[in-house]
Amino acid sequence: MTSFFLTIVAIACLIAAAVWGRSASYRFDHMRRVEREVITEEDSEATVRRKQDAMKISRTNFLKETHAAVLYFFLAVSSATVGITDNLNWATLYLLVVVPALVSALWWGRESLKNAILLRERFAIEVKAEETLSQAESAPKAWAERLSPEKLEKLTGFETGRVYQPGSGLMAGDFYDIYQVSPTRTAAVLGDVSGHGVESAITAFLAKFLLRILLRAYRDPAQALQELNNQMYLTDRPEEFISMVVLMFDTEAETFRYASAGHPTVWLWHEQEAYPLRRTGPLVMLEKDVSYYSKEIPLHPDDTVVLYSDGLTEARRETSPDEMRGGELFGEDRVAQFIRNDPTMHPQQLCELLRDEAQKFARGSIDDDLSIFAIRWTAEMDAEEKD
Repeated sequence: MTSFFLTIVAIACLIAAAVWGRSASYRFDHMRRVEREVITEEDSEATVRRKQDAMKISRTNFLKETHAAVLYFFLAVSSATVGITDNLNWATLYLLVVVPALVSALWWGRESLKNAILLRERFAIEVKAEETLSQAESAPKAWAERLSPEKLEKLTGFETGRVYQPGSGLMAGDFYDIYQVSPTRTAAVLGDVSGHGVESAITAFLAKFLLRILLRAYRDPAQALQELNNQMYLTDRPEEFISMVVLMFDTEAETFRYASAGHPTVWLWHEQEAYPLRRTGPLVMLEKDVSYYSKEIPLHPDDTVVLYSDGLTEARRETSPDEMRGGELFGEDRVAQFIRNDPTMHPQQLCELLRDEAQKFARGSIDDDLSIFAIRWTAEMDAEEKD
């Protein structure tokens, strides 16, 4: 019975030795590949440390699995010998196991522990690096969602549409907004900060939410723009400026007032025609103590206002591959003609088709940030308001 049992043990240990031996051969190939990764003078300190750690870990893994294969092989030989001869005197063969066992306890164990600690530290560093990269990748999206949200607030009596397409920069300076200032007054804004990157996005964020406060304090959008300019000018960033248009709809008086700080022409579909609403003051942050004025226009049902950043009108079609800044611009007249073609379409569809037209015109290449914002007054009221 003892002989049969030891034979089974020998077979099991032999299988284990073969498995660990095969794994050790793969570890050996990997170790050789890692060792061939030469450390150069151009490598940074972190890169050198990473390569050295990889070499240590690959060598230790190979030796550890080789040790396991040898240990199981000795156990297989010892068990088979004792089982076949049925002579317990041969049990002294088991003393051979002491050698790899001592090596394991006195050296491999310590090396394995060191590598385990090293792997744990590396894993913690990699997790932190991944979190940092993830935050860096998600930051532009988070900023864009605050500045140019995909979902706009639903307001009774208004239909809205929006399109936002970032340009080549990671973070943009375009922003738009629409919200109710009072039960009968609704504000709408579209702005464009010069430049790209984090600084422009921060400036856009400050302007957007500071303007929210100012439009609650001032009924006239020109006054709000003037105070915004006074506050933003104090940030002392001469390389930045903002083009912006502010609308204030008064559904009770059925009028709206607009003020434009150096912004591209806004188009108003009113009384079966597209009318241009041009700038009424300079760019925000360009000069100190400047004046803005606003214009008031009667508001009729189904009147539609189309606002956009200069990424739309400055979409460029090059006339030759060598032309960098030449070529024809999409321009304001094409925007107006597009509105005239079908002013009854839903504002969202209008924005999307207008973007598609600009992309088709520029042969799909629009490098600047592009924002289009359309607002239609439907003159609908809540049941409570009707009562």
